[in-house]
Amino acid sequence: MSRTEISTLGEFGLIRHLTDKITFQQPSTRKGVGDDAAVMAYGQKRTLVTTDLLLEGIHFNLEYVPLKHLGYKAVAVNLSDIYAMNGTPTQITVSLGISARFSVEDMEELYAGMRLACEKYKVDMVGGDTSASMTGLTISITCLGIANDKDIVYRSGAKVNDLICVTGNLGTAYMGLQLLERERLAIRGTTDSPTHRLTDSPTTGDSIPAFEGREYLLERQLKPEPRRDIIDKLREVGIRPTAMMDISDGLSSELKHICQQSNVGCCIYEDKIPIDFTAAEVAEEMNLNILTCALNGGEDYELLFTCNLKDYEKLIALGDIYLVGHITKPEYGTMLVGRNGEEIALQAQGWQAFKENV
Repeated sequence: MSRTEISTLGEFGLIRHLTDKITFQQPSTRKGVGDDAAVMAYGQKRTLVTTDLLLEGIHFNLEYVPLKHLGYKAVAVNLSDIYAMNGTPTQITVSLGISARFSVEDMEELYAGMRLACEKYKVDMVGGDTSASMTGLTISITCLGIANDKDIVYRSGAKVNDLICVTGNLGTAYMGLQLLERERLAIRGTTDSPTHRLTDSPTTGDSIPAFEGREYLLERQLKPEPRRDIIDKLREVGIRPTAMMDISDGLSSELKHICQQSNVGCCIYEDKIPIDFTAAEVAEEMNLNILTCALNGGEDYELLFTCNLKDYEKLIALGDIYLVGHITKPEYGTMLVGRNGEEIALQAQGWQAFKENV
């Protein structure tokens, strides 16, 4: 029997390969694999379901991620998927794989972060499972939400001439990760890079990370917030996006998902992409291109959505929403227009599971 390496397909290729022959047996199933959440119909409301798996050493490094922050983030990223469907998260279940090196007190810290996120976003923790693990800590969270059928927004609804919008700023979480990794390596003494500006603790003489003035970048990486506020604003002014998803793998990757599923192209503009000044400053310090970080960094958990042109005036009045381009015909492809007018084909270079990510 021939053997095909999973890395040749990548995460989304593998999912498509494994699920393209699935047929629904239940009339209540309205949407399955391929969006931020599945959709089921029970009565007048629609139930949304999403799940996320976090693996130690792959998705988080406990050398610099506090367990309380990890618990908060694990919940927040699931809530973000429900908001990206224009729904309201209501419950979560939590399943853990725990190795012997963790104590009860460690798990109390993890759950303290989870409870904090649940309380802030009014979500109930209703169950889960625990198991011993031979490979560190594994966290799997399933989130349930609700929405009216007419309010749900899929990735497949973008139309030619729709506006392309993003919230917040992009590339910031990635730069926070770079800071954490840089200081981790410096403290362990595995690099001689002159950009590592470690100082000595005045009390112990131990090395401490050089994070002063960059706290916002760390917060974006360690404690992301799902954009419930933006969903609330859009509802208040009567705007229903035509397509939407959250930015977990990078703007380029998510835009290509929307264009593929909507059978359209897109054109975005470099000078319209929102970038935080501190993130740009740190990128320059590390000899990184901040535009590349914004397009491909991932983990911002901002919203990417498309809207009808008629909503333009309402959109620009809302704040923290940025118009970065427009939807085009599919034959035009997915394009970035640079500051000098040059056109560059967007490449999905963000995080890809089963491939080496540097």
